[in-house]
Amino acid sequence: MVDRIIASSSSEWRTSARAIFETDLPDTLIQPIGEDLLAVSADGLSIADVAEAVIDSPNPFVRHLFREVGRLQVPSRQSLDVVLEEIADIWANLPVPLPPTVSLQVWASGSVDLAFRTDTLRRELETMLREDGAEVARSGQAQVLSVCVAGNQILLGLNGVANALSDWPGGQVRLSKPKGQISRAEFKLEELFRTTDLRPPERGLALDLGASPGGWTRILRSFGMNVVAVDPGELDPRLGDDRGIRHVRTTSGPFLAETTETFDMVVNDMRMDPAMSVGLMIDAAQHLRPGGMLIVTLKLTHHAAIRTIRNATDRLSEAVDIRFVRQLHHNRNEVTVAGIRPGA
Repeated sequence: MVDRIIASSSSEWRTSARAIFETDLPDTLIQPIGEDLLAVSADGLSIADVAEAVIDSPNPFVRHLFREVGRLQVPSRQSLDVVLEEIADIWANLPVPLPPTVSLQVWASGSVDLAFRTDTLRRELETMLREDGAEVARSGQAQVLSVCVAGNQILLGLNGVANALSDWPGGQVRLSKPKGQISRAEFKLEELFRTTDLRPPERGLALDLGASPGGWTRILRSFGMNVVAVDPGELDPRLGDDRGIRHVRTTSGPFLAETTETFDMVVNDMRMDPAMSVGLMIDAAQHLRPGGMLIVTLKLTHHAAIRTIRNATDRLSEAVDIRFVRQLHHNRNEVTVAGIRPGA
C-alpha cells in the first residue's frame, strides 16, 4: 500500500494547504478527503518528512498530521460490532505491535454517515484496548492512535505525537468558556499557550495593541503580567479595578512613536491590513527587550493569502526570530505568528 499521511486543515483553507503541499512535495499525490482532510501519498513517504515540510515552508493551514495504517469503507447501516472487529483485525496485523501506552483520538471530518456516534466509537475502542492490557489516555502520550471518520470511511493512524503538530484530535482544540471571559478572541491566545511551548513570562510588562474590549489583556493578566492596553475604545468594566492594567486611550502608531518603555511581550489582534499590521509590529519590536515575544494575527482574504503570509513573515523576520506560523483552530480567516526578539 502506498504510504499516506493525512493532514487536517480548516475546510475554508484546505485549497491553500493543498497548493503549498504541491509546491513543497512535488513528487506526492494530494487528494481531498472528507470535509477538511488531505491525503498526501508517495512510496516511502514518512510523517516526519511531511511535518518538516509543514514547519519549514511554512504551511500554516495544516493543523494536524497522522500516518495512515489502515482504512475501512463502512456502509451507513453497518453495526458498531462489525466495525470494531474490523478495526481490531487491522490493529492486530500491524507490522509492529501497538504500544502498551497510547493516546486514543477519535474525531469526525465533516458530517458522519454511520449508524453510531464518534463518541460511542471512541468509548468502545478504549474498552477494547484496555481489555487487551493497554493504558489509554486522550492525550499526553508519546504514541497516538488516530481514528478519523470521514463520510463513510474510517481512517486509522499510528504515529509519534512529535510529528503530529498537535496533541488534539485533528488539531481541533476544544476549550471551555472560562469564568470572566470578555470575548471569544481570548481562545486564540489561550490555544497558542496551551498547545505550543510558547509561554508568557510569569512576570513582566506586556503591550496589548488595539486592546478593546480587553480579552487578550485579561489572558495576559491571568499569567501574572502587567499590561499596557492601548486603544481609544473602552475596556470591559470588569478590568476597571485591576491595578495591573494601564489603559492608554490612543491609537497604536502615536503610542509607539512616543513611548520610551521596554516590554517583555507585544501582542496585536487588530482587524487591520496585514502589511500595515506588520509595519506596526516591526515598530513595536524595537520596544521589546531581547528575548521578548511578539504575537500578531494576520487577517487574510482568499486572494493571494499564501503570498501575503510569506511577505509578512519575511518582513517580520528582520525584527524577530519567527517561532510559529499557523492557523489555530480558533483562528478564522487569519493566521497567528509568534516571534522572539534576538539577543537574549
